[in-house]
Amino acid sequence: MNSRERILGRVRRALADVPEDDTAYDQAVSRDYLRQHGELTVEETVDLLAENLADYRAIVHRTDAAALPSVLAGLLAARGARTVLVPPGLPSHWLTGVEQVPDRAESTPHELDGVDSVVTGCAVAIAETGTLVLDGAPDQGRRRITLVPDHHICVVRVPDQVVSSVPQALERLDPTRPLTWISGPSATSDIELDRVEGVHGPRTLEVVLVSGG
Repeated sequence: MNSRERILGRVRRALADVPEDDTAYDQAVSRDYLRQHGELTVEETVDLLAENLADYRAIVHRTDAAALPSVLAGLLAARGARTVLVPPGLPSHWLTGVEQVPDRAESTPHELDGVDSVVTGCAVAIAETGTLVLDGAPDQGRRRITLVPDHHICVVRVPDQVVSSVPQALERLDPTRPLTWISGPSATSDIELDRVEGVHGPRTLEVVLVSGG
C-alpha cells in the first residue's frame, strides 16, 4: 500500500458514518454574504471609485460626453503621444489629430511596445477596490494591447459602468470572456520593498470618468 492509498483509506473510514449528500454544491453552499458594504448613493459610489483609483496611483479625470474628445486630446498631447493604439469598436469621434494604430492580431510585442499610448473603454469599474475590468469587447480590444504600451487611458461611463462591489461586478461579467482586472498602473516590489512600476504592464494609467451619455 502506497501513501496515496493510505490517505484515501483514512478519508473513507472517517466518512463511513456520514450520510451521502445528494445536494448540488451550488445549492449546498450558502450565498447570503453581503453584496456591498453600506448603502451609497450613485454620487458617493463614483467618488469612492475615484478615491480608490487615485490611491492605486492612477490619474483620475472627470468630464462629460461632449468634452471627452478634447480631454483625450489634451491628455495625449501632454504625454507627447503621436501614435495611439485603438480597439476596433472605440467610438471614432473620441480621438482626433493623432495617428491611430489599429488593434491587429498579427502585431508583434515589439510593435506594440513602440506605440505611445492606448485608449480603451471598460466593461465595469468597482468602487470598493478601485478596479477596472476589461473583457475584450470591441471598445477594449485584445488583452495584450493594455499590457504592452507604457501609457493606458481607460474611459469609464458613469454611472452606468460603475458598481460598488466585486459581487455586483461578477453579476455583469461573462466568465467565458478574457477578463483583465486592473487596479492602478503595473507595479511590483523587491525584497527591499522598492516599488517599480511598469514591469507587468503600463507604467501610467489614466482613467477618465465620463458622465452624460
